[in-house]
Order: sequence, then structure tokens, then C-alpha cells
Amino acid sequence: MPLTSPRRSVLADQVITQLRAQITSGEWPVGSRIPTETQLVEQLGVARNTVREAVRALAHNGLLDIRQGSGTYVLATSEMAGVMHRRFADADPRHVAELRSALEASAASLAASRRTDRDLRQLDAALARRERAWSAGRADVFVDADAALHLSVVAASHNEVIAELYADLGEVLREFLRADIGEDLSAETYVDHGRLVEAIRQGDAMTASEEAAGHAFSCRFRPADG
Repeated sequence: MPLTSPRRSVLADQVITQLRAQITSGEWPVGSRIPTETQLVEQLGVARNTVREAVRALAHNGLLDIRQGSGTYVLATSEMAGVMHRRFADADPRHVAELRSALEASAASLAASRRTDRDLRQLDAALARRERAWSAGRADVFVDADAALHLSVVAASHNEVIAELYADLGEVLREFLRADIGEDLSAETYVDHGRLVEAIRQGDAMTASEEAAGHAFSCRFRPADG
């Protein structure tokens, strides 16, 4: 439905709101290219300058990445995620792994005592999806499946603050995982996650925490680096 308003600034705000909704809802996933400027003008029924203004505002906020000659891509699902992406994109990989280890160990420990039957079903489904992705041999699919499993663990902690912080860091963590895995899956990069899920199922907080902490350190840190 075309957006109408007598003032361009109000129009731009409306377009920003609508585009943000499509990003946060997952309709435009992180890494995907959004419709072209011409297509957005046609879909929204507003002037080209209004669309351009809205896209630039979302790029400034860190949600979109405008790539000359290629298009505009979704960079993050929230302004805070965009800030995290910019802040930590060039961080020391070990420091990112240490942060991930701390967050996931805490979340896994809490999940072991707070998980519900629904959480366990979601963990089992996410683990199965991860195993299928590995068997298929597609690194990009595996990275997404692995991230989804870890998100399920964090969600099972039922700690909204940890969950929101982890979600905001999500794309940063996926980028480092992609770098570790590379384009081809190999036995050296595989880490079994079945013990983590089972520890949560059994309510074993210590084992769940230890497993989650260890998973955060990829092959580049094991074991020679100490």
C-alpha cells in the first residue's frame, strides 16, 4: 500500500519503519540483498529521493550495507547489532572467542536448570539440523545451523538480557565462525555438540557450561595455542 504524507521527512520515517520491519522480521535475512531502489519506489509508492534517504539512514544505523555496483545488503537485524558489528569487526579473534565462551558457558549452565520440554525439543531439532548440514558438506548452511543451535541454548537459559546481547553479537560471531570453517568442511573443524545438549537435558550445569565454553574456541585456538 503506497505511503502518503505531505512532508518528505515524515515519508522517510514511514519508509524507514517499514524497511526496518522487513529486516527485523527476517523477511530480509542478514546477508541478503534487498530490492533495488527502483523496486522499492514501485512497491512503496514514494519518490526515489525518499527511498534513498531511508536506505541511507538505515545504513548509517548499521542495518544495511550499501555496496556500489552490487546493491544494498542486510548487515544486522537491529541498530545495536549494527553497532556491535562495526565495533568488533576488526577485533582480535581470540578476544571474540573469549567473549563468546563467557556468554555461552553462563547460558548453558542456566539452561541446564531452567530448560523446559519445549526447549529440549527445539535443541534436539537444532542439533539434528546441524548434523544434516555437516553431512551435506555445505559450509554456509552449516554455519547457519550451528548458530541456530547456539541460539537455542541461549534461549533455553530464559535470561532475556543474555539472549538479547547474544543476538546482537550474532552476526559478528557468525563471521568469525565462517573464517574458521572456511569454504570446505573438514574433520579438523568438526566439534560434537551432542554432549552439550545431553548435559542440558540431564540438568548437569557444570558439564553444560564446560562443553559450551570449549565450543567457543575453534580449531585455530586448539590445542597448541593453549
